[in-house]
Amino acid sequence: SDPDTAANKLHDFTCTCDNDMSIVKTDGPATCTKDECTSNPCAAGQTCEDPNKSAAVLKDFVCTCPAPNTMMTNVGGPATCSTGSNDECASTPCPAGQSCTDPDKASAPSMDFVCTCTTGSGTATGTGASCVLDECDANPCGAGQTCSDADTSAAKLMDYVCTCTAPKSGTMTGGAATCILDECTAMPCGTGQTCNDPDTAVSNTNDFTCTCGNGVVATGTSATCEIDERYL
Repeated sequence: SDPDTAANKLHDFTCTCDNDMSIVKTDGPATCTKDECTSNPCAAGQTCEDPNKSAAVLKDFVCTCPAPNTMMTNVGGPATCSTGSNDECASTPCPAGQSCTDPDKASAPSMDFVCTCTTGSGTATGTGASCVLDECDANPCGAGQTCSDADTSAAKLMDYVCTCTAPKSGTMTGGAATCILDECTAMPCGTGQTCNDPDTAVSNTNDFTCTCGNGVVATGTSATCEIDERYL
């Protein structure tokens, strides 16, 4: 623009950049700049650099992939970074006993790897999984026994408890219990008789003895005690 067009008023014209009205030069062309990176032309996770910010030189910005692929660049547009080298599982982020999969091996590490328990069950994205293993699911106790696993963490093994069901008794941690059956607990003998079960193995039944006060003994049943009538 020439604010004063008088013939005797020379060299007072100004040049203003179209893309930046703040850049003005009097009596000559303005030096116009344009940083193409301000429009974020690169893909997410990539860095942008415009080495020549001259408005006359366009499409010279450089997009650079993030680590570890910083050697991958592209001029004038987003870089292609997907080469498989960004498999986050390569750094072994999952704890021992867990497998790792990275469903998206895109340019920038995005913490989308998945840890899956190989012992027990459980998955987690971006971190190690909390593995759960209820050992009772495998029915480790014998017939006629109940199973309980107080701590189902996959890191805590052989802590399940097998308990014999009534009237049998017995418990065992980490294995089947040896159940016993004391037949005297059912009080099979008559009043005033003592009961004894010499073999409490579950396989031996009706081997208990009932003993009267006068010494009369019966096996597997209540004794018939004789009464000495002299004392009546």
